[in-house]
Amino acid sequence: MTQPEPAEQYTFLLSDKVSRQKVSFKNRYGITISGDLYMPNDSENKKLPALAISGPFGAVKEQSSGLYANQMAQNGYVAIAFDPSYTGESSGEPRNIASSDINTEDFSAAVDFLGLQKNVDREKIGIIGICGFGGFALNATAVDKRVKAVVTTSMYDMTRVASKGYFDAVTSEQKAAILEQMGQQRWIDAENGSPFYDNSRNLPETLTGNEPPFVAQYQNYYKTARGFHPRSINSNASWAATSSLSLMNMPILSYLTEISPRPMLLIAGENAHSKYFSEDIYKSAAEPKELMIIPNAVHTDLYDQLDKIPFEKIDIFFKSNLK
Repeated sequence: MTQPEPAEQYTFLLSDKVSRQKVSFKNRYGITISGDLYMPNDSENKKLPALAISGPFGAVKEQSSGLYANQMAQNGYVAIAFDPSYTGESSGEPRNIASSDINTEDFSAAVDFLGLQKNVDREKIGIIGICGFGGFALNATAVDKRVKAVVTTSMYDMTRVASKGYFDAVTSEQKAAILEQMGQQRWIDAENGSPFYDNSRNLPETLTGNEPPFVAQYQNYYKTARGFHPRSINSNASWAATSSLSLMNMPILSYLTEISPRPMLLIAGENAHSKYFSEDIYKSAAEPKELMIIPNAVHTDLYDQLDKIPFEKIDIFFKSNLK
């Protein structure tokens, strides 16, 4: 383990009650995952509960997931915030690719890592997934029985939105046309020997006032001093144009009910454009489950707004269920 990065690399301040160390580990596919391990300062000679945390989709560990890990470590957890495969400081080529399978595996690999730490109780490991990694967190919990409880905030099912669009508005004919276009792009990528990165879908550097509210909210986080990070795809790069191929045809929540009898807590903003994902998961999931709606909050409020993110509730949830 090496020394922490300079404070200016992070979008939040490290608590003086917490230590942070850079770590790395491999997933089952041989990809090296880069993470930051957060521990309470008084964690020596104790067996503590632990949390694996990632997201939002297109973010890095120095943004929201690190903030969550920092907060939870203050409450007595060993917490790892990690960059998903192919993004941030994690390995994997080509860059900026998402995968239904591999991004689910990333969470289980983080559980592997946590369970090897001498001060972690293997029977008390949970997951927090933010935004698009909320969906992967649920899928990882369904398949990995070592995970005892799961929390999502501002949850997206990336496979649903990739294949059906927002509010399932994409028709089968439109989906077929998108896949046809991606197939043609694959020919181009194969001929060039590298993927095309479509920056036409990037967030605007400045707002004109004509953007949809959720785009303006994303821009206000990723493109400003509030949340910008040079390694974040949403701040400073683009997804590969064909990245969503596996998301479109490999739904991740087919086995949602198999999380039971382990509990889930779904948290969403009252005014979030993504709220319907959490509401629909709540309807489909088996007990025990809980849906918490944060008044007056939008999607990105749950990225970093400490007065909106219910950390006390999250702490109570895990302390009640990691036992």
